[in-house]
Amino acid sequence: MAVIITAIHLEGTPEDHQHITQYRWVNPADNATGTTDKPTFVDWIDVKKGKAYVGRGNSQVRVGVIKPDNGNPYLRTYADKQWNNNLLSLPRF
Repeated sequence: MAVIITAIHLEGTPEDHQHITQYRWVNPADNATGTTDKPTFVDWIDVKKGKAYVGRGNSQVRVGVIKPDNGNPYLRTYADKQWNNNLLSLPRF
């Protein structure tokens, strides 16, 4: 299953990827929607090999897991061989 992340929920400052606590998503295969917390989503991508994206069509970018040396894993988009900020440009809820 692959999902498209459509919105994020941030808690704390600064407003960066580490402070995203929840993700809203849609499954384009069946239009199912949901909200998932960060630890569950990280596990789904990293361990269960789920696929998540931001955007659609030519502007779609893959979401991957960042594992910092000191801190908890978090999600970030990856395109053109570099990590970028597409998640932070999504609407907030």
